[in-house]
Amino acid sequence: MTDTTHPRPPYAGTRYPRLKDIPAFTRFIAGGWDDVEVAADLPEGAADAAAEHRRRLSAALPGSVIVVAAGTAPIRNDDAAYLFRADSDFVWLTGCQVEGAILVMLPAAAGHDAVLFMPPPFRPGDDGFFSDALHGELWVGPSAGLPAWRRALGMDVEPLTALAARSAQLRGGLASRSVPETTLREFDLTASADLGRALSTLRMIKDEWEIGQLRQTIDATVTGFAAVVAEVPRAIADGLGERWLQGTFDRHARTFGNGPGYSTIVGSGAHAPILHWVKCDGPVLEDAALLLDMGVEARTLYTADVTRTVPASGTFSSTQRDVHDLVERAHRAGLDRIRPGTPYLDFHFAAMEVVAQGLHDWGLLPVSVDEALSPQGQQHRRYLACGIGHHLGLDVHDCSQAHYEDYMGADMQPGVVMTVEPGLYFHAHDLTLPPELRGIGVRLEDDVLVTATGSDVLSDALPIDASGVEQWTRAHLGAR
Repeated sequence: MTDTTHPRPPYAGTRYPRLKDIPAFTRFIAGGWDDVEVAADLPEGAADAAAEHRRRLSAALPGSVIVVAAGTAPIRNDDAAYLFRADSDFVWLTGCQVEGAILVMLPAAAGHDAVLFMPPPFRPGDDGFFSDALHGELWVGPSAGLPAWRRALGMDVEPLTALAARSAQLRGGLASRSVPETTLREFDLTASADLGRALSTLRMIKDEWEIGQLRQTIDATVTGFAAVVAEVPRAIADGLGERWLQGTFDRHARTFGNGPGYSTIVGSGAHAPILHWVKCDGPVLEDAALLLDMGVEARTLYTADVTRTVPASGTFSSTQRDVHDLVERAHRAGLDRIRPGTPYLDFHFAAMEVVAQGLHDWGLLPVSVDEALSPQGQQHRRYLACGIGHHLGLDVHDCSQAHYEDYMGADMQPGVVMTVEPGLYFHAHDLTLPPELRGIGVRLEDDVLVTATGSDVLSDALPIDASGVEQWTRAHLGAR
């Protein structure tokens, strides 16, 4: 007989009956728990680096009230959220990755006073301990409390509810794009493009601690490339395809870092020319070039961004090698222009000139090289529609809120970390191409630090010449 007296939804959980409304339950679950001491999850050096970052922002925006939020995890479906990833500006200023936290910087006699407002954990005795499935410690485990964060960060940390008492001080303050709309309205804050621009401009120059984080995550990415290539024979023989290789790298990134810094791209054959091929639902073809664009995001959230195009068989065909050789020449031309005092866009123009000349030599351009390279031409960009590189740091496309004149018209400076990533993308359905070129995509991407005397290619453990790539690939194929 079906009981219709107390109909239950498919997922009852703590909703039915409402456990927090049952005194016997709340009394019983509130007690009998041992104290668990949890340290703040803060890497060595992060607090000192963040304090210096706040000092730099204070100097850039003197007298301004500044509000930056960590953000919250968006809902993936129904009541299930995506894994939380803190806002990059917030992490740069605090080193902290606590969901829902808000940093306030108030003008003071010597710059700014910084206060971090943070939602305290739901401990035993709090309703949220058992009723909040996204944050309650019964569901997600114990976490560091405010005193632990105060000690680790060396700054004032208050409960999020205390933010209301600062209302008069906050009004008219500059808020980052991560601050929720409700908070903007409640405290009469201004969503400030100037604040975003200032933060992006400051973040262009990496300090030694940041460079150290990037070196570590790039090294982990290099070993991730080896792990992926080791699985290529299995992906081919067992029909597991591109997705198996994508999953291999993502598992590696999750093991040796926070996860992938962006959606991993694995493109075999005709998928290789597709710039953002993240579906990865095709087979791995033994006779095709395999484009791998992958980056480990460190637990501090700094990310690598590296691309290599490898022969799945271990040996490029003659046509694949010709394409790779042209991309390599463009890559070396771009790398040569990464040094202090060089206009930012020089590396882009140098690489593009090589690409345009090579395409002209192959008879693929309907105009001269000069006309193609002119602002009114750009015909070569049919086969290379994207740019040649970008800033790299906490975001894979770092410093995106900076204005054109902040970097495009400026000279490179020591501490800048860039990617250089020319490529050629010959789509399988492009009728301007001879049949032998259709379906070939090649990209070379390295992460490069501008030094006081030149540059340092941080990802140079991976070869860039075709023979070197073949040798490296053969050494790692099936090497599980």
